[in-house]
Amino acid sequence: MKSVHVLLIALFFVAKSYSQVEVNTITHNSKERYITTTIGFPVSGTYAPIGQKEPISQLNPDGTGFIQGIDLSKKKINWGIECTEEGIPVFKEGFNSKSYTFWYRPNDSNEWIYSQFSIHFTKKKMFLMGERVKVYEDYNVQ
Repeated sequence: MKSVHVLLIALFFVAKSYSQVEVNTITHNSKERYITTTIGFPVSGTYAPIGQKEPISQLNPDGTGFIQGIDLSKKKINWGIECTEEGIPVFKEGFNSKSYTFWYRPNDSNEWIYSQFSIHFTKKKMFLMGERVKVYEDYNVQ
């Protein structure tokens, strides 16, 4: 009986923590889409072209950040990774990788723009917009 109580409590906390994924609705070409900043990997951080310090993209955990242009000017953005209405990330699985749709909107615009975000597991790298990269630690390894 005691193990049943422990199991029910554990399921409650798993369901509760999963349900806390924040999902935002955006509109692109008259179609509603859903985005989140929580996909089970450390997406937030600084991304830069390989071997360069700038231009960078900074993604904050709260869905804000900035993208630096080639001229090093910074545009503040809101961002998210496409997901279902329930907050489950939408991705294509490759060989040792996953590819997601990255959505961002400059603060001075109402238009959402999409690009690619990919995670390459054997390299432990995340690529934003194909050219900007961030190394990550995999804390899920057992």
